[in-house]
Amino acid sequence: MSIEVAKSAGFCFGVDRAVQMVYQLLDEGKKVYTLGPIIHNPQMIAELEARGVEIIETVEHAPKDGTIVIRAHGVPQETMDSIARQHAVCSDATCPFVTKIHKIVEKESAKGQTIIIIGDAKHPEIIGIHGHCSSKCYIVNSAQELQNLSESEPNLVNQPISVVVQTTFHVIEWKNCLKILKRVYTNATIFDTICNATAKRQSEAVELAKKSDLMIIIGGKHSSNTAKLYDVCKPHCVTYLIETAQELPVAQVKAAKNVGITAGASTPASIIKEVLVTMTDIKAGEGHFEENTELSFAEMLEESLKSLNTDEKVRGVVVGIAPNEIQVDVGRKQAGFVPASELSSDPNAKPEDIVKIGDEIELLIMRTNDQEGTIMLSKKRLDAIKGWDVVAKAEEDGTVLTGVVTEVIKGGVIAVTNGVRVFIPASQATATRGEPLENLLKKEVNFRIIEVNRSRRRAVGSIRAVLKDERKELADKFWETAEEGKEYKGVVKSLTAYGAFVDLGGIDGMIHISELSWNRIKHPSEVVNVGDEVTVYIKSLDHEKGKVSLGYKRAEDNPWEILKNDYPVGTVVDATIVGMTAFGAFARILPGIDGLIHISQIANERIEKPQDVLKVDQVVKAKITEIDFDKKRVSLSIKALLEPVAQENNEETEQAE
Repeated sequence: MSIEVAKSAGFCFGVDRAVQMVYQLLDEGKKVYTLGPIIHNPQMIAELEARGVEIIETVEHAPKDGTIVIRAHGVPQETMDSIARQHAVCSDATCPFVTKIHKIVEKESAKGQTIIIIGDAKHPEIIGIHGHCSSKCYIVNSAQELQNLSESEPNLVNQPISVVVQTTFHVIEWKNCLKILKRVYTNATIFDTICNATAKRQSEAVELAKKSDLMIIIGGKHSSNTAKLYDVCKPHCVTYLIETAQELPVAQVKAAKNVGITAGASTPASIIKEVLVTMTDIKAGEGHFEENTELSFAEMLEESLKSLNTDEKVRGVVVGIAPNEIQVDVGRKQAGFVPASELSSDPNAKPEDIVKIGDEIELLIMRTNDQEGTIMLSKKRLDAIKGWDVVAKAEEDGTVLTGVVTEVIKGGVIAVTNGVRVFIPASQATATRGEPLENLLKKEVNFRIIEVNRSRRRAVGSIRAVLKDERKELADKFWETAEEGKEYKGVVKSLTAYGAFVDLGGIDGMIHISELSWNRIKHPSEVVNVGDEVTVYIKSLDHEKGKVSLGYKRAEDNPWEILKNDYPVGTVVDATIVGMTAFGAFARILPGIDGLIHISQIANERIEKPQDVLKVDQVVKAKITEIDFDKKRVSLSIKALLEPVAQENNEETEQAE
């Protein structure tokens, strides 16, 4: 059995762009809502739904916390206006070839032209195009309907008309339409807007069908371009339209000698591969294989997939640099250009920072437009292909990779390494939860790869895993040399009601609140703050539990030692009243030391309560009359400083008598 796969089978540029846009949003942790099915393929839709993508019919159905994706088919202008009115977050995946038609009908309508759209009126692409027309508009789906329109609207043939056509329209039917337009609608301005990929896909399919005795068309039953492929192949050989390998006509496959395969623009490569593999199994069941037939088929399968998924690599020389693109000479008649978005995975990078005129660079061909004489190229995608090999190997052997954080997104950050965007969840981005992710932006970070899905272009990394290993290494070194009394410099990591945790480098120690200050404090924040660099010493170690108790306050700062040395009994001090009781007042001598002025020592006459003479925050002169260092008590007297005056007054009174 000979099997040939059409070179253009599978995702077209616009569909691939739309699907990748959805995958990227999902990788960024965003909730995605597509306005209608993103593509006409039920298997792909099911896969996206399994990842959380929801299909909505109107903009109003989208929750505020999600991102609305406009599918490749495009939408009417009113829908875009509705999105703007609601201030909804939107990613526009409209195929550029469809967007071109929108601009054409907008411009032609503004000139007063009557618009004729050739295509399926019920197809979302046509609905979207119609929604950009501001003048009279007619929609027809065949040459016959176009002819009928001229008969039902005879005045139309003399009016200024502009004609556009659905991007996936039947190429042969379009040629029939052109004949009528040129014969009947002599005032018509004709825009051939069939996508080049569509025309090429249909042409390849016809040529393949002509030399095959069985043709398999793979794609969604509701896909317009897939249906067109079936229509153009059916006149030339036995043709089947299937969505999955399970629908393969087993008897016909067994009987066929030459099988041709093509697929619609919405058909994933994975389904095409599954069909090829299933065909192998069907033929293998016959038992008629020659010794090397299976190997040959395996080689053929590989080649088929290459043609589906691998673009051509070229080398070029940078000849021009602009803000939105660079121009490259690739040694062909077409002018090569690389959009700024295809230069680097870093969205903030500028073209002039990446390349210089005269640089020779390797690129990947994304699209060739022979009509415009251009080749669209990508450096980013080729870098990513090479980078994926590095990333996949790093996951396998646990290698630590280095990258730069280019974006802070909902749920984590994006780091770029070797041209590959690696999603690092918030839970894996920092040493501890709650640290601001913004601190990582534009920083070089080390991380391990913990998940790779190459087919989905998804890589997940962990900075925390590297930090954990680094801290373990530092912790091992700490325990080797740690001893009580040894001083360390550390950074305050967190505060609790009962103390402060300090990062000593690899291990955390705790300063109990009682060890923070000689003064009585209510919360550690009165002394230290998160991020402060502090000098501490080890009070105790528990190797088994891995606990370290730290000291912060210094013996030389002990206010009782200062009192002993500088404030002996008999010293007169300026004390601040800090509290009152029924039996006296407390006055602050030093920070951390309050003395008691008994009610009998406040005045030289009897008073009922301390408040009669004193008030809080008042500064008074008092004499230290007693110090009990064991019980940490100090007695003060104001009266002692008043007694001489009182005695002179008594003597004067006695003389008077």
